[in-house]
Amino acid sequence: MTVAKKSLILIILILVIDQVLKIWVKTHMVLGQEYRIIGDWFIIHFIENNGMAFGMEIPGGFGKVLLTIFRIIAITGIGLYLRYLIRNKTHPGLIICISLVFAGALGNIVDSVFYGMIFNESYFKTATLFPSDGGYSSFLHGKVVDMFYFPIIKSRFPDWFPFWGSESFVFFRPVFNIADASITTGVISILVFQRKLFNKKIL
Repeated sequence: MTVAKKSLILIILILVIDQVLKIWVKTHMVLGQEYRIIGDWFIIHFIENNGMAFGMEIPGGFGKVLLTIFRIIAITGIGLYLRYLIRNKTHPGLIICISLVFAGALGNIVDSVFYGMIFNESYFKTATLFPSDGGYSSFLHGKVVDMFYFPIIKSRFPDWFPFWGSESFVFFRPVFNIADASITTGVISILVFQRKLFNKKIL
């Protein structure tokens, strides 16, 4: 199997898993609801956010549209870069890493672009896919669905710790989704293995 086919299969697989899980959460859970999978440190916790990976966001309606447009431009650039890497027979590891980033970015863009139109709100009730009275928002104003929560460590900073001394903290606090994990895995892999990935071509 060629690296191009592997890349395509990986992108489709991540996108399908990401969207199936998000749709299931959206149609079976209400905002804030959670299921404890493994004790208190692996929890399916349903939240939505207007912005970037791990719940970060740009406030305001204009910020939301700006972020979504930026995402579309960015993923177009990533897609073109991925095609360039494949055509130039770059190291297959780099192609897979960029495929992970592309798939994750595409997964979250689907939420931002379409979810506002195809789902109603999840406050106090499970959402309906393609509700008869329309969605909760308009084109480009959808919210990203997150669900994975790993509060592995709950403790307090020591008194001598700068700025946050004696304050409580949770690690790992952000709630994320498959798309976020895909992007993070791709980026970290590139950073860790950059010498190998950027110095070999297939002859």
